[in-house]
Amino acid sequence: MAGNNVVLRVEGISKVYDREVLHIEKLSFEKGKIYGLIGPSGAGKSTLLRLINFLEPPTAGRIFFKGRELDVRGRVDLKTQRGMTMVFQKPVLFKTSVRENVAYGLRARGLPKEEINKRVAVLLEKVGLESFAGRRADSLSGGEAQRIALARAIAFDPGVLLLDEPTANLDPHNIEMFENLILNLNKEKGITVIMVTHNIFQARRIAHEVLFFYEGHIIEKGPAQKIFSSPEDPRTRAFVEGRMVY
Repeated sequence: MAGNNVVLRVEGISKVYDREVLHIEKLSFEKGKIYGLIGPSGAGKSTLLRLINFLEPPTAGRIFFKGRELDVRGRVDLKTQRGMTMVFQKPVLFKTSVRENVAYGLRARGLPKEEINKRVAVLLEKVGLESFAGRRADSLSGGEAQRIALARAIAFDPGVLLLDEPTANLDPHNIEMFENLILNLNKEKGITVIMVTHNIFQARRIAHEVLFFYEGHIIEKGPAQKIFSSPEDPRTRAFVEGRMVY
């Protein structure tokens, strides 16, 4: 049954720069789950997200999305691009209005003006910034900017949302707001969320499953409660207990 619920799968995936920074034999993500990727800096977490999102090609390996193998070194089709989206640690917003920032991708894909306006209004309401529509995006606080980046990312109802340290630069209040948005999106839309975080408390709060990365490999993967309460690998235990120096 789980196999039929797999939305994203990688096989034999690796990335080599001056050394191998990532090597995963098999890994799958199921529809509707939130995954927390934890581990020391340089362990390969963000590299995996970049490969999945086709920001760079893997050195080797295969990627499957909704059962279909993707061309990891060619042009990714529009349907796949809309099916997976990513929010980075530092959002890049255009120096225009909040409304225009959210509308940009919709307009670029040729949607009618009326539909764009409706979607933008719904998205801004969803992230709690409907009153900010006319403000310049470069006047927003860090937390507000990150919520606009999220609104822009989910404009096409993606099946997979990739998050690379999205709350690393936010204060506790904005972290809580962002986490609640992710939880609501996951619950309402069934979006699969794959989130890199150095905040193990965050992973514990919102992830259904946690993956511990170390030196380019996945050391342990399992339900969040198990990973944090009774990890099997001593390296995982050292990390979640704060005893691993990195």
